[in-house]
Amino acid sequence: MTKPPSPNKEKTGSVKEQYVTYDVPERYELIGGIRYDMKPSPALNHQVLVMELGTSMKTTCNPNGIVVVAPMDVHLDEENVVQPDVIFISNENDRIIKDGKIKGTPDLLVEILSPSSGAHDKIRKKALYEKFGVLEYWIVDPILKTVDQFLLEQDKLHLAATYGEEDRLTSPRLSCVNIELSAAFAPLKRFEKSED
Repeated sequence: MTKPPSPNKEKTGSVKEQYVTYDVPERYELIGGIRYDMKPSPALNHQVLVMELGTSMKTTCNPNGIVVVAPMDVHLDEENVVQPDVIFISNENDRIIKDGKIKGTPDLLVEILSPSSGAHDKIRKKALYEKFGVLEYWIVDPILKTVDQFLLEQDKLHLAATYGEEDRLTSPRLSCVNIELSAAFAPLKRFEKSED
């Protein structure tokens, strides 16, 4: 219990500042042994969309596996460690979860584009996910409000469909996926600039 200040003491109105250094881990990915630095923090609309998609998937896919949202490292191997925005690992594939980490290839990976990540997500990471046999990969564009769905066929990720804001996203590989995209994209409207 602390004592209240003595009524005889004069208050100075000053605050003593304390300088503290926080240990904030660096955010980066390794692809082919090359380090790619990530921005310190994504924009708010990006994170809102991560939560919307992750929550929608958890609602329908929870009995079939586990849904994880960023930041979470996926260790494909020693030279390839990535941080997708949304990760789905089916119950049949949960052996890749080791010591509280993901060490192997998840069933579905989702990347939400940001101005600085477009080419990285569309080219470099798509090729990496293809190489490691990711069964399904989504590239989500928060500006155009679209989802490009890639499916692995004959060791290549092929564009299977592009879904728009008014579509229901489903998966031929993951029967639990059933996302009403209008609901997922709706919260972004509050961050759009008005054109007055």
